[in-house]
Amino acid sequence: MSTSTSPLLVRLRGSGAFARAIPLASLLFVGALACSSASDGSTDNTGGSGGASSSVGTSGSVSTTSGAGTTGTGGSGGQAPTGATTGSGATGSGATGSGGQDTVASSSSTGAPAVGSGGGGGAPDPGFQPCPATGPCKILPLGDSITFGLGFDGGYRVELFRLARQDGHEITFTGTQQMNGPAMVDGAPFPRNHEGISGETIQQIANRVPTPALREMPHIVLLHAGTNDMYRDPNGADTRLGALIDELIAEAPDALIVVSNIIPFPGGANAVNTYNAKIPGLVEERAKAGAHVVFVDQFTGFPTSELGDGVHPNQAGYARMAGAWYGAISDYLR
Repeated sequence: MSTSTSPLLVRLRGSGAFARAIPLASLLFVGALACSSASDGSTDNTGGSGGASSSVGTSGSVSTTSGAGTTGTGGSGGQAPTGATTGSGATGSGATGSGGQDTVASSSSTGAPAVGSGGGGGAPDPGFQPCPATGPCKILPLGDSITFGLGFDGGYRVELFRLARQDGHEITFTGTQQMNGPAMVDGAPFPRNHEGISGETIQQIANRVPTPALREMPHIVLLHAGTNDMYRDPNGADTRLGALIDELIAEAPDALIVVSNIIPFPGGANAVNTYNAKIPGLVEERAKAGAHVVFVDQFTGFPTSELGDGVHPNQAGYARMAGAWYGAISDYLR
């Protein structure tokens, strides 16, 4: 299978990060979770320390202090940060360290991150466009029960679909799983396909690549994996994730592979902290080698109040995740 030759800089993304950041920023940790039950078999995350801090006020606004580093100035109306190290709608930046500026944006009345049209950072690489000029851009949500949407029907896919449509983008979801999700979103049929299976570890997810996960070749892959490893066997989880990323790159060389750290889980913070800290480097290494892969920070600023059961997000938490994914892929959508 041919490999991609178009180099792609690592872009550090978080919810509210529409600006490009250069390599890699601070990572916070997520606790190793647990939970593999007969009903969902899933385990999923939290924790947090690192180069950025975040707090949620009583008014529902989120304040994020990003570490010092490469700085870009956002425009107006940016996305409410979910603890991203790059800000939109204010001055935000990328690398680890102290200092930087605070980015403050209000949440919407529903508790979901508010998304606007502002932000800076330039256009995507002109030599790489994963989405077709006409027709929907096919997105593969790949992972475990958090990708499935345990705790809120449709998970982050609902708000991601809504955000894309609001900006005039046509997307659909691929995957062999067709349960979980509403029939309609904002008057449009909601594509319920995904590849999120409760309780699966990184290796179990990898066992589905290329078949059946890539049976319908996606244009974009959203990978959130490792929570169940934190509970069962955190040792070597980063190595297993790296192998999974390599498999996705080899089997879907023309797709954009979007890799996130895992969201907070208060029950296993140390293991998640160790795991999450290694993920940006995994992504950067492969991007420098020419792979179309970017990193998204799904951990920073994610409050435990948005974990409905201490493991899986509630509706606000899934909307927060959607904002982070959308910030990473919006430049590539048509």
